Amino acid sequence: MNHIILDKIGSVTKNVKLGHRVAISSIIPSVEGVIIAVEALDNKKVYNLLELPSGRMTTMHKGDILAVALGNRRALKGYVGEVPEQLAPKDIIHLLNLGGVAGICTSANVMEVGKPMRLRVLGAIVDKDGKAMSIKDAALFSPAKKLTSKIPLIVISGTCMNVGKTSVACEIIKHAVRHGHKISAAKLAGVASLKDTESMEDYGASEIVSFIDAGYTSTINLKTDAVAIAKGALNHLARKKPDYIVIEFGDGLMGEYGVRQVLKDPEIQKRIKAHIGCAHDPVGAIKLNEICSKIGAPLTAISGPVTDNSVGAEFVAKRIKLPGYNALTNGEDLFDYLAATCLKKRKSTRK
Repeated sequence: MNHIILDKIGSVTKNVKLGHRVAISSIIPSVEGVIIAVEALDNKKVYNLLELPSGRMTTMHKGDILAVALGNRRALKGYVGEVPEQLAPKDIIHLLNLGGVAGICTSANVMEVGKPMRLRVLGAIVDKDGKAMSIKDAALFSPAKKLTSKIPLIVISGTCMNVGKTSVACEIIKHAVRHGHKISAAKLAGVASLKDTESMEDYGASEIVSFIDAGYTSTINLKTDAVAIAKGALNHLARKKPDYIVIEFGDGLMGEYGVRQVLKDPEIQKRIKAHIGCAHDPVGAIKLNEICSKIGAPLTAISGPVTDNSVGAEFVAKRIKLPGYNALTNGEDLFDYLAATCLKKRKSTRK
């Protein structure tokens, strides 16, 4: 067991609260969630930032010693990668996302994010007893088989990543808080990063959790576990009795992050008060509405780039028979529609 000094610590490890001086071992369990020390081998000009546990972004440089966690990713507009079958010091792996999830990259959208940052493995970060540390060691809640929470849900899903889901969530939270509602929030699918949950906190959510807080680096191919993580998160948030829980699903409905499985669950469906679907284009909006209706989680409204101007919004109204609201330009109108049709009224705090 040797000791090293970490230069930068990935946000995926936030709950473990690592110091910069850590012990490492050459025995490395190649398991999702295990925290390892690595050396950055490249200087990149794109996708060269690491999100810290504080939420701040820092630039990585060749030679930096980093703390990352092993995990999987399958991003349409990023990297595809997985936990290697085995791992030893000096092996080369890759940084798969800004939060510090690392694995073997098997495919990349190089036009947008370039080739992945190469990382030389130094060892597993271990506790005082020499046991390899994992983000599961510091989970805030456990997956649950049963949803005991009775808190109503406002759900935001989409056709893909980068379709405006976080913007919708933030606008709804902002206006709900202004109208006197106590709001909690959760990100229940995707790959580990704090930027979306911290944005929701910035807009007034009183408590926010994600799958990271259950000890998972992502929700890739978890299937029934994704549903259990969602129920555990909702049960955890219900303890402080918010008026609503706003849920954002990372990735898209048809992706591999478990979104569809969660939305199909009867216990969760029973708590949904509003469901906003985000899409890039009219075809995506049509199919999103069709699938959500088929699985028992029908949409309440459409948002995202398809509503960037009147062409898309009018199409949504005529063809899908749903209102289309752009969160960036008509966020208050979106909330007012939800307040009039789905939500309980509370006294406004606006002056």
